[in-house]
Amino acid sequence: MPVSPPVSAPVVEVRDLRMTYGTNEVLSGVDLTVSAGEVVCLLGPNGAGKTTTIEVLEGFRVRSAGDVRVLGEDPARAGDAWRARVGVVLQSWRDHARWTPRRLLTQLGGYYAPYSTPDRPRPYDVGRLLDTVGLTEHADRKIVTLSGGQRRRLDVAVGIIGRPELLFLDEPTAGFDPQARRDFHELVHRLSDLEGTSILLTTHDLAEAEKLADRILILAGGRIVADGSAEELGRRVAGTAEVRWACGSERFVHPTTDVVPFVRRLVEQHGDELTDLEVRRASLEDTYLAMVQRSEAGLRPGPALEEVTR
Repeated sequence: MPVSPPVSAPVVEVRDLRMTYGTNEVLSGVDLTVSAGEVVCLLGPNGAGKTTTIEVLEGFRVRSAGDVRVLGEDPARAGDAWRARVGVVLQSWRDHARWTPRRLLTQLGGYYAPYSTPDRPRPYDVGRLLDTVGLTEHADRKIVTLSGGQRRRLDVAVGIIGRPELLFLDEPTAGFDPQARRDFHELVHRLSDLEGTSILLTTHDLAEAEKLADRILILAGGRIVADGSAEELGRRVAGTAEVRWACGSERFVHPTTDVVPFVRRLVEQHGDELTDLEVRRASLEDTYLAMVQRSEAGLRPGPALEEVTR
């Protein structure tokens, strides 16, 4: 059985990944890394190659060129022992409609038992997992009778039953109500913080990406055009923040690159006269749209993109 890579080694390491379909080059040199325990979100417009990239990393699609290492192996050649270390949550799971969640998870969990290790016992205890994803009350109902949100919770349970070291999440909260989405976000943080699970997710929900991701990658034009935290990327889009304040009924707005000194001066100058104070930075949506527009315009990613956002 392959030995897990040391903590310092990247869990995912991709260099110059390329994918061509006929004469259409979908990926034209993707570079990315994911570290142990890191939550990374891959964003991009439809057709940017997100699904292709993820399928290559999962071992479901053979790349045209480039070097790819996932958990120390080439996914295109990895065997069952490697697959036992990887979890996948697809956009939908509709098989075994007449099974119950408990029966399905028990059956699937059995496949992971031979790959259990002292530091990572496999599979998850089914009862505990059902409770974790909020399906305990529905554990013995036929899957065909579950609501869309309940089936989505089951999708997540199927993806993590083997206690993966690396988890791929494709639009994980599609169909979730607000409470289920919040519960899922807590689960992601628990997997990352307590289990040391590395997570690579795709989503069109930018607020979700901002809440969950340690790092955000933006894929456009066949390449990664941005890599960093939401805050770091925001600073690349616009080096200034907008400070808004009010003194009584008068309201003011001022852009500044030095937020803390400016706010300190405001407080020193106006003191108790300040009745409102707000600092606004570029949102992830601003950042995402600016960088995608820049890529589509054929411009190289740069340290500042003010001309795109104006």
